[in-house]
Amino acid sequence: MRVMGWGMIILLAGCDMGHLGNPLLWPVGAVSTTVENASYGAKRKKVENYVAAHQFEMISDIAVGGGPAISKGMDLAGIPQARRPEFLPILKEDIAMFRPNTPEAREKLVIALMVHGN
Repeated sequence: MRVMGWGMIILLAGCDMGHLGNPLLWPVGAVSTTVENASYGAKRKKVENYVAAHQFEMISDIAVGGGPAISKGMDLAGIPQARRPEFLPILKEDIAMFRPNTPEAREKLVIALMVHGN
């Protein structure tokens, strides 16, 4: 058993474990990840609720290149003002995906907003 233990230590010494980071910081990383996930989840829920309530207005705004409904959705998703002019044409190009009054279409719009948000 003792030889097997040393053998494992020798084998592990040859492994690249640099991607794991400092084990002493793992608890801190776990806490920060939990906080980040909770924050993301709360933001996503706000965006989902807004899209569900304002899908038609948001699509109308996308079609004309902007407006208050899509701006509010981008605010909730955390899309920086500087990136919005390049993002609106992308939404307009994909507008057909967001048009149906279905959960799937709303989810696609939520995903588009969240991917581009901070």
